[in-house]
Amino acid sequence: MENELCENEVNCKTQSLKIDFTEDITKDEEKTSFRCDICNKSFLKNEQTIHKCFHTRGDPYHCDICGKSFSEKVHLITHKRIHASVKPYHCNICGKSFSQNHSLAIHKCIHIVVKSYHCNICGKSFSGNSDLTTHKRIHTGEKPYQCDICGKSFSQNHHLITHKHIHTGDKPYNCDVCGKSFSQKNNLTIHKRIHTGDKPYHCDLCGKSFSQNHSLTTHKYIHTGEKPYHCDICGKSFSQINNLITHKRIHTGEKPYSCDICGKSFSQSYDLSKHKRIHTGEKPYHCDTCGKSFSQNHILTNHKRIHTGEKPYHCDICGKSFSQNVVLTKHMRIHTGEKPYHCDICGKSFSQSDVLTNHKRIHTGEKPYHCDICGKSFSQNQHLTKHKPFHTGEKPYYCDICGKSFAGDLNTHKRIHSGEKPYHCDVCGKSFSLNQHLTKHKLIHTGGRPYHCNICGKSFSQSDVLIKHRRVHTGEKPYVCDICGKSFSQNHTLISHKHIHTGEKPYHCDICKKSFSQKANLTTHKQIHTGKKA
Repeated sequence: MENELCENEVNCKTQSLKIDFTEDITKDEEKTSFRCDICNKSFLKNEQTIHKCFHTRGDPYHCDICGKSFSEKVHLITHKRIHASVKPYHCNICGKSFSQNHSLAIHKCIHIVVKSYHCNICGKSFSGNSDLTTHKRIHTGEKPYQCDICGKSFSQNHHLITHKHIHTGDKPYNCDVCGKSFSQKNNLTIHKRIHTGDKPYHCDLCGKSFSQNHSLTTHKYIHTGEKPYHCDICGKSFSQINNLITHKRIHTGEKPYSCDICGKSFSQSYDLSKHKRIHTGEKPYHCDTCGKSFSQNHILTNHKRIHTGEKPYHCDICGKSFSQNVVLTKHMRIHTGEKPYHCDICGKSFSQSDVLTNHKRIHTGEKPYHCDICGKSFSQNQHLTKHKPFHTGEKPYYCDICGKSFAGDLNTHKRIHSGEKPYHCDVCGKSFSLNQHLTKHKLIHTGGRPYHCNICGKSFSQSDVLIKHRRVHTGEKPYVCDICGKSFSQNHTLISHKHIHTGEKPYHCDICKKSFSQKANLTTHKQIHTGKKA
């Protein structure tokens, strides 16, 4: 009987006391307290009956899904939502749902974080004392966590743990797509975006997206023009910190990247990568027109302009166009007269660094370019290139105007047709098609003869004339006829000689049209017409 009453009373309480018991008890009884004889707690009479169920009856409400029991029906109703996935309580801030109201209340604390710990230096606030302690190390410079291998210190323990992976080689974070491993979790997160294509950082000015936040920050400097990284030596500013680091090596001379093959050092890793291709012979950049390969991308870009005819660099003085910027820079010095490269031996100045390098060999006597057929040496590569066709007879360069073939410089020849004379004397204004002709001409004004024979002391205005003169003393005859073996001290003498073998007569009398194999014979012949004798 007591159990039946207990069950009815519990049911009534859970249904908000829909059955009224007050008819059976007086108001005085309602106010009377009853003590539980099991736990000594005090209750009104009706509450005491419900309470006693906890001691006597147990949990009368059972879940028919998992069998769990509850003392009150309301708790059973709440529990059943777990099985039904009913989540009637919604967060009005983020929209997340919960099956119980108290779970929602706990969740809302995420949004309403109390930051009661304040930094007394900068005023920044934190939700926990440990966060404040860590933050204060920014101001104090304290780094209590030290690596027992290299001695490096860190302000946070997790930074030390990450650092130690450098020594151990431990890479605990693995990409489940390609299997690549990383020592830091954030590096794995960034890496995975290669596979997913995820670019979560968006520029609010142009809409461009980036996979890393620092890439977005750097990109924004394009719009703002901001250059927050300053060189403390020369004051130059940069938009990216790595550009500042690279720049500072100009001042310090630091070259941290060394070639493990020849030992040469470089200030940038990119330059080392390019250099190593000299040793490996690697040429990863291929022309899709002719298939030729190159070790550097910018050389391929310049090469492609041979096929396209593109000349994007224009002289704003004469309008001439060039396929490479470096060629335009050299060309502009014709107009400006600038000669920024100075010889530290004789003080002579030059408009191009390679011309200075060649000039210095006059003083040093260095001849680094050797003919692999006859062994002859040259101070300039272009001289070796011109020399080699004498052995092969090859003339690979054809003039598309007159059809004449050349072993070397075709551009110089073409000026005969175009009349172009880009080299101007700043004394008298006379123009020349070749720079060497201008150099020779200027000696008329200066009277200079800078090239001296160390045997007889005779002086010459041109180095090539001195070279020819020296053969008088040495007896050297480097030009050999490949037909009869006869040798000559000068190339033009060999060319004239070969006409004997070929029967060629390139020198024509403009009066009687008679032809001759040698220019001297034409000169002698002309005296018949003029009546003059040499």
